[in-house]
Amino acid sequence: MTGRPSGNVLSQRALNRALLERQLLLRREGRSAAATVEHLVALQAQNPRDPYVALWTRLEDFDPHELGRLVAERQVVRTPLLRTTLHLVGAGDCLAMTPLLRPVLERGFWTGSPFGRKLKGADIDAVLAAGLALLDERPRTTAQLRQLLGERWPGYDASSLAYAVHYLVPLVQTPPRGVWGAKGLPTWATTEQWLGRPFDPAPSIDRLVLRYLAAFGPATVMDVQAWSGLTRLREVAERLRPGLRCFRDEAGRELLDLPQAPRPDPETPAPPRFLPEYDNVVLGHADRSRIAAGAAERWPTDDLHWSPLLVDGFVGGVWRAKQDRRSATLVVGPFDALPEPATVEEEATRLLEFLAPEAGRRTIKIVMR
Repeated sequence: MTGRPSGNVLSQRALNRALLERQLLLRREGRSAAATVEHLVALQAQNPRDPYVALWTRLEDFDPHELGRLVAERQVVRTPLLRTTLHLVGAGDCLAMTPLLRPVLERGFWTGSPFGRKLKGADIDAVLAAGLALLDERPRTTAQLRQLLGERWPGYDASSLAYAVHYLVPLVQTPPRGVWGAKGLPTWATTEQWLGRPFDPAPSIDRLVLRYLAAFGPATVMDVQAWSGLTRLREVAERLRPGLRCFRDEAGRELLDLPQAPRPDPETPAPPRFLPEYDNVVLGHADRSRIAAGAAERWPTDDLHWSPLLVDGFVGGVWRAKQDRRSATLVVGPFDALPEPATVEEEATRLLEFLAPEAGRRTIKIVMR
């Protein structure tokens, strides 16, 4: 492309409201858990609780056991996917997306982690074949893979051997981990064996990009690449261009979008929303200013696993829950004075009831950061 991108200019606030609308964060929706996971393409899941909070904040009367059943019944799975991180995704989407995103995990192993460097000189094909054989016998934990592979290749770092399988063999993390109310060590099975179906032989990168735009647009090509971890998507964008609508952001960057996708009035009210620790609504763009402008500079540095709080549609604070056998406390840390503190406290109360329904005492603390 040459010259200045054409199209109407969308302000930061216009992009924010478009994103919130598509992410079901302007109002709670009456959708099923399965339909919502499909609409959002994939939910960050390295913290097992995160997909549940993500759906609670988006859906009316969300029942966490509905999602838990989907995990237990293999209708959704937790698998290393976008940006090499663990995501929860529908079974069919897993079989279609995994082949498309294999280059991301391969690059992550060889250049984005220390593991590939520690296996220089090893017969990686033999390591992967051994890992597959072990997992064909039964699902195994990372620790078990580390021990068994380390015994076979004693001259190499055992953790790196296990992570070679983790990155380079398509795997899913099996229940009970990831099921609401259940606990379990991270345990792995091969994707095709767990789902009982083969991968899509002809997955469509065009369709994946269009689904991204439906849930995260309008967006730049760099945004799609940041979300997925893929590179060189300009060719895909050019192929799709005739069917897309073009805009510009305030910096002049071209934004691509589906013609009929919702773009609400920038002054549309946005209620407070408590997001999970990791949510692609915050992490799914190269330029995160449409939802997290200035948030990084004000984020707590105490390593207490804070999660984002949306105030007027933008990350305007943090929260975390503390729980013991008898009580639960939700600490809210707004960055600035809340315009409607009672509304935030009401939402916090509902969230704590969701997270700790059996707690004898529940407390909300709002403390300025």
